[in-house]
Amino acid sequence: MAVAQLGILGGVFDPPHVGHVALAQAAIEHFRLERLLVLVVANPGHKRATSSAQARLELARLAFSDLRGAEFELDPHPRTVDSLEERRPKDAIFIVGSDEFADFMRWKEPERVLELVRLGVAMRPGVPDGRMRDARARVPAPDRISFFEMEPVPVSSSEVRKRIAAGEPIDELVPPKVAEAITRLGLYQNAE
Repeated sequence: MAVAQLGILGGVFDPPHVGHVALAQAAIEHFRLERLLVLVVANPGHKRATSSAQARLELARLAFSDLRGAEFELDPHPRTVDSLEERRPKDAIFIVGSDEFADFMRWKEPERVLELVRLGVAMRPGVPDGRMRDARARVPAPDRISFFEMEPVPVSSSEVRKRIAAGEPIDELVPPKVAEAITRLGLYQNAE
């Protein structure tokens, strides 16, 4: 098992949900992380955010605040490699789910990402075995990747947004503090 001082969890977090928190907690435990840097991508290059960067940063703080060693930053870089180039983290593991790993070779400069950090990949159901085999076979530095198991948490940010827009409850999908803030800020009430 790879052990690291710093784990980095980046994302749009629009909004952060219980699956994100479970992923972070599993990585903290597996890699014995001392710190977890939650990077909220201000202007994602791969998808459109529906709420402001500041609102998403506030939601992320609320979602992950109970995790040991959690820190929060707004990331101005739309691409992971650019963020890592600026930070040059020492002894860091960038945490992703198996769905993100399956698309890793489509990221901007995946080889450079693996030079700057190791990847910690949470194995969970939902990604076809063939896609995972292909991703593993194509990755340039397999020794820079550690896989770990986690219990599946079947939730997505898009599902949370759709439920809110439909006036349906989200209590089991997001941490309570996040649900309260979404209501207080009036987020996601318009249909996607």
